[in-house]
Amino acid sequence: MSGTPTPGVFPPALDSYSGEAGLAVFDILARRAAAEPLLAVATGLFFLALVHTFLAPKILALAHRLEKRRPTQADGDESTAKTFRIEMLHLLGEIEAVFLIWGVPLLAAIIWSRGFAAAEYFVGHLVQFAEPMFVVVILTIAASRPVLQVAERAIGLLASAGRKTPLAWWLAILTAGPLFGSLITEPAAMVISALLLSRMFYDLEPSRNLKYATLGLLFVNVSVGGTLTHFAAPPVLMVAGKWGWTTGFMLQNFGFKAAIAIGIANLFYALWFRREFRELALRAAARPPAPTVAEPVPVWIVFVHLALLGWTVFTAHTPPLFIGGLLFFLVFREATAPHQSELDLRSPLLVGCFLAGLVLHGTLQAWWVGPLLGGLGPTALLAGSAALTAVNDNAAITYLASLVPSLSDAGRIAVVAGAVAGGGMTVVANAPNPAGQAVLGRHFESGISPLGLAAAAAVPTLINLAFYL
Repeated sequence: MSGTPTPGVFPPALDSYSGEAGLAVFDILARRAAAEPLLAVATGLFFLALVHTFLAPKILALAHRLEKRRPTQADGDESTAKTFRIEMLHLLGEIEAVFLIWGVPLLAAIIWSRGFAAAEYFVGHLVQFAEPMFVVVILTIAASRPVLQVAERAIGLLASAGRKTPLAWWLAILTAGPLFGSLITEPAAMVISALLLSRMFYDLEPSRNLKYATLGLLFVNVSVGGTLTHFAAPPVLMVAGKWGWTTGFMLQNFGFKAAIAIGIANLFYALWFRREFRELALRAAARPPAPTVAEPVPVWIVFVHLALLGWTVFTAHTPPLFIGGLLFFLVFREATAPHQSELDLRSPLLVGCFLAGLVLHGTLQAWWVGPLLGGLGPTALLAGSAALTAVNDNAAITYLASLVPSLSDAGRIAVVAGAVAGGGMTVVANAPNPAGQAVLGRHFESGISPLGLAAAAAVPTLINLAFYL
């Protein structure tokens, strides 16, 4: 199976398949897998990576247990070997690293089957890493002290209507934060909302059920909250230009429904956990006074940060420009260090790694996603898109749908509606979710359970799907 093919032959273009008219979906997939077995191998590795993401919290818990029994340096070789095992388990338990880890055997399979030139062309020309790079930059700037100060003040004004109780902060963050995503993009809304929830809510140590309910709401609300515009939500961004969708179109077909669904889902959980919220209010009142708040950041520094945030959004499709903006941000941050918080690049870089690995694998899944979506009506597309989103990035689902020429206008709306509604069911379902997990993961013992997240996100997901029906 060795040899160097003409660059670009792998993966085959979707329009290169012929003789499939009238065939059932299963027959189409069987023909394609037989014609290009390497695609079946790539999909097998992709699903192994998905299984790995579900096992990652258990692997991380095992690493923590072994760490408690770590031998001393006096144990010599035994200590070295056990330390190596612990660190490897930490790596394998890091959800953000899973898809890149499984990218290694994927690239090895391409090189072994088609030669290095094919793998080089695939990674260098066919895989688009602009979105992962954009997310790294937007998360870095959005997590800065000036931006967080503006967001906290805006959301604090809403929370003050409820006397800034834990419930008031909870409702304000989970309502306004996701909707802000339509202006500042979903990744920025996720990191700001997660950081505020961590300080104003999770630090009060709510019950496990309320922790997961809040996480499920956050992920679903952010996924649908960016649909008031055509540039903020990754699954919309993938198709808006090709399908001619504008902000007016998004408001009419998605935005107002998303806002109402967010409000209903939040109120449902607020009523469900009303007794615990009363207990949290008593707990918050009994806490010692918060330390003195740092001096407000000067307005001109806030303006520069917001301008850089806007520049990143405006140049989202041109990596050299928004990376140049990041370099300016780093220099400006050093020049204004007394008004800045500590720079933490770990979380943005981990999220970028997650998305890069997801894009690497997702680029090779068009051969089976396209036929599955192409033969469905609008209602089935809504449900099918939501279901597929649970095991794949929703931006990848809408991108693949844009390659299906037979989709009607109603079908296009259904695909995007299902993709955004299902964007909170798993960590892999929506690009900003890993950022939320990176911020809030420390509040969950042994990491965030995939099943716990899916159960918590089920109610808001169904509410959103009902609105789009």
